[in-house]
Amino acid sequence: MSLDVDVTANGVRSPLGRAAIADVARTTLRAERVKHALLSITLVSRRAMARLNEEHLGHRGATDVISFGFRRAANGAADPVVGDIYIAPEVARGNAREAKVSVREEIARLVVHGTLHVLGYDHPEGTDRETSPMWRRQERIVRRALERGRERPR
Repeated sequence: MSLDVDVTANGVRSPLGRAAIADVARTTLRAERVKHALLSITLVSRRAMARLNEEHLGHRGATDVISFGFRRAANGAADPVVGDIYIAPEVARGNAREAKVSVREEIARLVVHGTLHVLGYDHPEGTDRETSPMWRRQERIVRRALERGRERPR
């Protein structure tokens, strides 16, 4: 089993460190029974995220997370899951304030969310988003990842 997760900060600060971000991604991959993965997670500024959002999704302004999953050559377990995830911690801070959660928790949520998208999960927009199967799965994994993080010495 090889779950390779690379986290790059690009000079962007995050209260959830690179090792912890990689652990959250691996927790998500294990929860989804993925045996082989190559995942790149990049923390970006609000401005860089706005550029990515416009260039790749045609939306104006920054968003919190964008992910790109690459199709496997075959559906066999030997082919790795390959994906790129971009997270804007500055946008996550605003989300955390609004949701009344810590920024660490919100960034963990975005890692799980992005990883699930790489794996092919999707959700509706609007009011049904937080009741969708993907969102419920996401929240279970976030709780698990946060509990695992508390068990480890810092």
